[in-house]
Amino acid sequence: MSRRDMLAAAAGAAALAASTATSARAKEEPTFPGWIDAHSHIWTRDVAHYPLAKGQTVDDLAPPSFTAEELLKTAAPEGVDRAVLIAHHTYYAWDNRYMTDAAKKHPGRFRVVGMIDDTGPDPAAQMRELLPKKVTAFRITPRLRGADKWLTGPGMEAMWKTAVDTRQSMCCLIDPSDLAAVDQMCAKYPDTPVVIDHFARVGADGPIQASELKALCRLARHKHVALKISAYYALGKKKAPYLDLLPMIRQVLDAYGPERCMWASDCPYQLVGDHDYRGSIALIRDHADFLSDNDRQQLLRNTAQRVYFF
Repeated sequence: MSRRDMLAAAAGAAALAASTATSARAKEEPTFPGWIDAHSHIWTRDVAHYPLAKGQTVDDLAPPSFTAEELLKTAAPEGVDRAVLIAHHTYYAWDNRYMTDAAKKHPGRFRVVGMIDDTGPDPAAQMRELLPKKVTAFRITPRLRGADKWLTGPGMEAMWKTAVDTRQSMCCLIDPSDLAAVDQMCAKYPDTPVVIDHFARVGADGPIQASELKALCRLARHKHVALKISAYYALGKKKAPYLDLLPMIRQVLDAYGPERCMWASDCPYQLVGDHDYRGSIALIRDHADFLSDNDRQQLLRNTAQRVYFF
């Protein structure tokens, strides 16, 4: 056996061991029968244990509190018993501890979309270190480094390569103008799992633009790209019951298939003003009459479970 073959065999054995360990951890967790909210932020006023970034204080939190327990209490009446927690760089920068501690405190309830600095030392190693802490994806966005730099550099390249082995998705918080860059990256790394947040904010400026929606749907040709059907409070007419968004939802479902789409609330922002949690899930559960029962199972649980809960 050549040295290359030996290294390949060792890498394969390590990957199998990691996969087996991950499966064993998942089996140890309690199971839950309800729906999954694929996108929610949380934060706490306990700044002694979880200090806020950039010298912020509890007075800067808006809303003043939205803890893991408050999220579970908000979601429970609608049959949602699990959630994917999303890093909030504004409050915590690169510190994922409040989310990972919540996942540890509530076994089986949460998975985490963390954030790491791809310009820092060895982001690939950081990805692997966070996986046992239920960090099964990472948020990436041009809002931190600019549209011309956010997908460049050796650290970002390493993240996309590592994600093929770890199954940790690259979760893109983007605008429609960023879709072309993500498209190119998906072509370069076709086996990397990718999630697009909030329809790529198509409709954030008002009426749905056909060209932007077409670009979003074109991304579906990459088989490992999934999409969050979420943040209704910020799209289109921005008014419950959000029926104006149904044509867009139908079009993206035709492009991606329900097995690559997932519902999410984007709490606590979905709870501001006249918006509420029930209005968000009701659009999929009660109003989208073109969905089959199986479609709803995919959107409200199965896709998020496959993508995040492993």
